[in-house]
Amino acid sequence: MLKGKYVGLRAIENADLPQLLEWRNKPEYRRFFREYRELNSEQQNKWFESKVCNDSSIRMFAIEDLINGKLIGACGLCYIDWVNRNADFSIYIGPDNIYIDDKYAIDAGLVMIKYGFKELNLHRLWSEIYDIDEAKKKMFKTLGFTLEGTHRQTHWTEGKWVNSLFYGLLESEYKKDE
Repeated sequence: MLKGKYVGLRAIENADLPQLLEWRNKPEYRRFFREYRELNSEQQNKWFESKVCNDSSIRMFAIEDLINGKLIGACGLCYIDWVNRNADFSIYIGPDNIYIDDKYAIDAGLVMIKYGFKELNLHRLWSEIYDIDEAKKKMFKTLGFTLEGTHRQTHWTEGKWVNSLFYGLLESEYKKDE
C-alpha cells in the first residue's frame, strides 16, 4: 500500500467494483469524465479485467481512508507511455458527493505524483479536464501542475460545448518542491 498523510492507495479488488461503479455513475461526476455514459456491472467488470488487471499502460488504485480503512475513491495513471515516460493522471473521491477536496484528493494526488516520478521513473504527468470542472482546476493548481493549453469545444455536456484544459507536471518541477 502506498501511504500519504490521510489516505492509502492499494490495488483495486473485485469487491470494490460495485461501490466504484455506483460513484462513477453519479450524473454529477459523469459530467466530468471522458466516458460520460452510465456503465453497467458487465462493462465495469470488463474494464477491470482488461485494463486494471492486464494492461501495462494503466496503474489504478483504490483510495482508502487510513483511519478506518474505508474505500473512498479511485485514482491512477493511465495511457502510460513507457518510451516517452508520461502518463495521464486521474482521480475522484466518491462518498458524500465530495468528488475532489482539499484533504483526501490532495493527499492521494501527492502520493500518485511521488509514485509516478519516484517509482515508475516517469518524466511528465498530465491530465485533460473540462473547463466546467472547478474542483480539479483548483486541485491541479495546488499540486503544482501548469495549465499547458486549451482545446476548444471538445466535450458536449448539459446542452453546451465545453473546452478541454490540459495540465502538466514535469519531474524537474516536482523535484524543486521536495
